[in-house]
Amino acid sequence: MNPQFALTPCTKLSLAGPSRNRPAGRVLSSRFVFEKLTLSPGLALILDMDGVVLHSTDLHMKAWILYLERNGIKDTSVIYRMLGKRNDQIVHEIFGRDLPEAEVLEHGAAKERLYRELMTPVLEQSYVAGVREFLRSAHAQGIPLALATNAETLNVDFVLDHAGLRPLFSAIVDGSQVTHAKPDPEVFLTAAARIGVEPRNCVIFEDSPGGIQAALSAGGRVVGLLTTEKAYPQAALTMLDFTSDKLLPWLAEQRPL
Repeated sequence: MNPQFALTPCTKLSLAGPSRNRPAGRVLSSRFVFEKLTLSPGLALILDMDGVVLHSTDLHMKAWILYLERNGIKDTSVIYRMLGKRNDQIVHEIFGRDLPEAEVLEHGAAKERLYRELMTPVLEQSYVAGVREFLRSAHAQGIPLALATNAETLNVDFVLDHAGLRPLFSAIVDGSQVTHAKPDPEVFLTAAARIGVEPRNCVIFEDSPGGIQAALSAGGRVVGLLTTEKAYPQAALTMLDFTSDKLLPWLAEQRPL
């Protein structure tokens, strides 16, 4: 193995799918090619899932709105304030802080069943452009990879197993495995510990305000995906997706501390 983790896959892709920040039906050039990526030994990559691996924000919001309407709740504005939060946080915000734990879990599970029902017909075209090729290339060269998400376990299974991505990650930490959800940094600190890399040497890919805050609080080097918001000035790098021509040069410049 090249000590600089040389990545030289040639990957062609075409993707069309809805996103808040790109027009529906946008098609990426089928001639997009990953060129050489170098990542210094001692560094690792940690990815969030929703908004980083998958364009899912719109359907998560739609599922919440439909679920609340079915429960007689017409004011759904809270959903827009809860982007990136874990289901128990959202449920408590909507249904009350004193709701029994069993009911909190059932509300969250029911909403996620609805989300997966909505996502299933469009799942294949909803992966963020270039992410699958990027992950497979990194894994092939032995670069440590972790997934760190507020998502529920069944959603992680749904997204990773459809695309065959699970074996690529050395660690997968979902919302059920931590006490404190984002914007607390626990999920990123846990992921870094499981892959044996100091958080300051982890490049963390995030898309939501709470996720960016959590990544920064963990001490990671933050790449902001503009799939949910239009700008993240506090991130070290921002990009629309993994086809960005800024990503590979920036990664090549990173050195362990």
